[in-house]
Amino acid sequence: MIVWLDGSLLPLDDARVSVLDHGLVVGDGIFETLRVYRGEPFAWRRHFERLRASADGLGLSVPSEAVLKSAALDVLRVNALTDARLRVTVTGGVAPPGSHRPDVPVTAFVVAVPLEPVAESAEVVVVPWTRNERGATAGLKTISYAENVRALAYAETRGGNEAAFANTRGMLCEATGSNVFLARGNALLTPPPSAGCLLGVTRALILELCSSLGIDVAERDVEINALREADEAFLSSTTREVQAIARVDGVALRAAPGPLTEKLARAFRDLVARDLDP
Repeated sequence: MIVWLDGSLLPLDDARVSVLDHGLVVGDGIFETLRVYRGEPFAWRRHFERLRASADGLGLSVPSEAVLKSAALDVLRVNALTDARLRVTVTGGVAPPGSHRPDVPVTAFVVAVPLEPVAESAEVVVVPWTRNERGATAGLKTISYAENVRALAYAETRGGNEAAFANTRGMLCEATGSNVFLARGNALLTPPPSAGCLLGVTRALILELCSSLGIDVAERDVEINALREADEAFLSSTTREVQAIARVDGVALRAAPGPLTEKLARAFRDLVARDLDP
């Protein structure tokens, strides 16, 4: 495997990040994961805009869009990857241990790996921990993922393959790596930005598809328990696309996939087929 690190293409075994890198020491960093179709990173423009927004939220600088796009394409080319998972990571750079970040160059790297198979449907477990919708990093895509690792492990021991969080007000927030949509009758609901969720690129595209398809959708607070009682529900993310939720806490939903899930999954696949940077 060849990766890109701070301007150079290197074999994976030669790519090294300092033990004093702020990303490693205190989790000070941001990232984006992109799905690669036909050798091209999907929705590059939207992902880079979110990367830059996360950087602004943490007070980090990032390499230019041109530099990172070129790095991404180079990594895909030298590894001969056409369907893949691509990750762009930027950290606070090498700094003394502690929370203070001095004015030092950031660390940036790009890695791509073959795409792993995605299950036809998801088994979701609601975890006992909450997202802080008013926290300093709410809505930012940071590399501080220990909370997600713990939650997913909790879900897996209970037969799940994804974990869902409420926020501090008991409202549905998000899953560890995906947004959540649920249906009541012929209408869809998804948590609003104020719930503390990361605003996914796929989530935004689904909202736009709902508008074009005439599907009634609202960004609105909904209690976490409503997920178990939904007529149908699905997860959205870069790698999952639109994935039906089959069970929540072991309880089967009425339909998986339901008609709205199927309609949006088809529409999303059609979008990918006609436009790789919507």
